[in-house]
Amino acid sequence: MDEYIIRIDNVKFKYDKAGYAVDGVSLNIKDGEFTAIIGHNGSGKSTLAKLINSILLPTEGKIYVKGMDTSDDSKLWDIRQTAGMVFQNPDNQLVATIVEEDIAFGPENQGVEPSEIRKRVDDALNAVGMYEYRKRPPHLLSGGQKQRIAIAGILALNSDCIILDEPTAMLDPSGRREVMETLKKLNDRGKTILLITHYMDEAVQADRVVIMDKGNIKLDGTPKEVFRNIDEIKKYGLDVPQVTELAQELIKDGINLPPDIIDVKELVDILCQ
Repeated sequence: MDEYIIRIDNVKFKYDKAGYAVDGVSLNIKDGEFTAIIGHNGSGKSTLAKLINSILLPTEGKIYVKGMDTSDDSKLWDIRQTAGMVFQNPDNQLVATIVEEDIAFGPENQGVEPSEIRKRVDDALNAVGMYEYRKRPPHLLSGGQKQRIAIAGILALNSDCIILDEPTAMLDPSGRREVMETLKKLNDRGKTILLITHYMDEAVQADRVVIMDKGNIKLDGTPKEVFRNIDEIKKYGLDVPQVTELAQELIKDGINLPPDIIDVKELVDILCQ
C-alpha cells in the first residue's frame, strides 16, 4: 500500500503563451496528512490544486492520486471522488434547494443505493456539525455554514482527500474559524487535507507547510521549520504569524526564546516561566 495519496512528479503547467504557472514541482503528500500550501497571488498554488483534481492536465510531468494518473481519462471520476475539491465561493458549489438534497446529489449521480445515500448524507452532515440544518435552504445559511455543506458534499462521495482552494477567502472571522475547526476534526478522523490559503494563522494549524513562489516550491516542512525563515518568507511577499515576529523582536532585545514560536499560548507559557 502506497503511503502517499498524492504524488507530483516534476510537473510543469502553462496557460497559453505565458510562462509556466507551475514550473517543475515535485511533491508527495502522505495519506492522512494535513498540508497547507501558501503563496501570494500568481504563485501557482491554485493551479497546482486544479492539476491534482484533473481540472487541468500537466504540460509536462505526472500526477498520481492513489496511484491513478490524472491524465488518464478513464480514471477521471475515480480521481475526483478520491480527491474532492472545495472552491473559494460556496455559492458556486451548491446545486439543490434543500441542504440534504445538495449533499445527496453526488452519490445519486454515482448510482449509490438510496439507503446508502441516506446514511452517507447523515454521516457527512454530522461530521461537519450541520445535521440540524439538513432541511434548510442553503441560501439562508451563513458563508461558513455553506462552506461546511460544500465539504459535506465531498465527504458523501467517500473522498479520502479534501483539496480546498482558499475556502475561507470570502468568509468573516467566525466563518473561517468554523471551517478550520471542521477541517481539523476531519483530519483527526484520518482524512487527508490539502489547504490552499494565504492566511498564516490557518497554515500554522497544518502538519506541514509548503510555500510557493513563481511556480516553484521554496520552503517545505513543519510550521515551526518553515516560519522561522522570516526574512525569506517576506521576500516572497508573505507575512509570518504575528506571534513569530514578536518572538523574533524579543530575541533581538536579548530575551532568551526559541526562534520557532508559532503559537500565542506557547509564547505566553515561556514568558511566564
